[in-house]
Amino acid sequence: MVQRRQRRLSGEGLLGYSGASTSRCQETMSDPLAITALIALTFVAAGFVKGVVGMGLPTVAIGLLSLVMAPASAAALLIAPSLVTNVWQSFAGAKFTTLVRRLASMLLTAVIGTLLSIDVLTGSSASLASGALGALLALYGVFALAARRFSVPANAERWLSPLVGLMTGLIAGATGLFAIPAVPYLSALGLAKDELVQALGLFFSVSTLALAAALALTGKYQWVTPGTSLLAIGPALLGMVIGQRVRDRLEPEAFRRWFFVGLSALGVYMLARALLRS
Repeated sequence: MVQRRQRRLSGEGLLGYSGASTSRCQETMSDPLAITALIALTFVAAGFVKGVVGMGLPTVAIGLLSLVMAPASAAALLIAPSLVTNVWQSFAGAKFTTLVRRLASMLLTAVIGTLLSIDVLTGSSASLASGALGALLALYGVFALAARRFSVPANAERWLSPLVGLMTGLIAGATGLFAIPAVPYLSALGLAKDELVQALGLFFSVSTLALAAALALTGKYQWVTPGTSLLAIGPALLGMVIGQRVRDRLEPEAFRRWFFVGLSALGVYMLARALLRS
């Protein structure tokens, strides 16, 4: 009876995740009010980062939530807030149709890759998924700090786009994040500033829908998860509004730099924790 009650009150029960055993930290998060407060604060922080630097909501949200819950549950939680913010971003421009045509192969292979690798995120080895996520976060942070600039030749785009889409989808299905290598690749296409922002919103929107579909097909996106995810929209939007106001007073590049330092540190911690557990 005690075990059944603890399971019902845990983060797994709240999010409808019935997969692998969670960490010691997850086991202590048995109070539904504490979990709800954590989710709200996480999405306020993630929305704040997106408001200031223009991206990072999924990265921050899944990185923080994965410290206290299974990666599949964290990924399912960010479906609604990520989709709402990215759909708006993808339509906030005049190049939507042009970008859809140009990135069609990349979008398609990203969906395929996500469906192919979703078993890693939802499988029995939550520690493996957490470690992979940590490595990805650290790699993403280091890459952003290096601020390396690349350009993609026009004649290579035809075969590179589907390859990058597939790689990003495979990583997204395994970790719940769809930033690498898509973000560096899109930034290397020579798009204008507004086009790049719109292209990111378009790719993230499709990737979010693919992740939701993959989780649903594996039975890890149950009815209680969408409800909790919808409740996260408010805190995410609140954080974005605050971040947009702070952006007018702070130097965005300085904040961006410290953000990626913290992101790399979080990734190293998650990877080390997974390795120590294995």
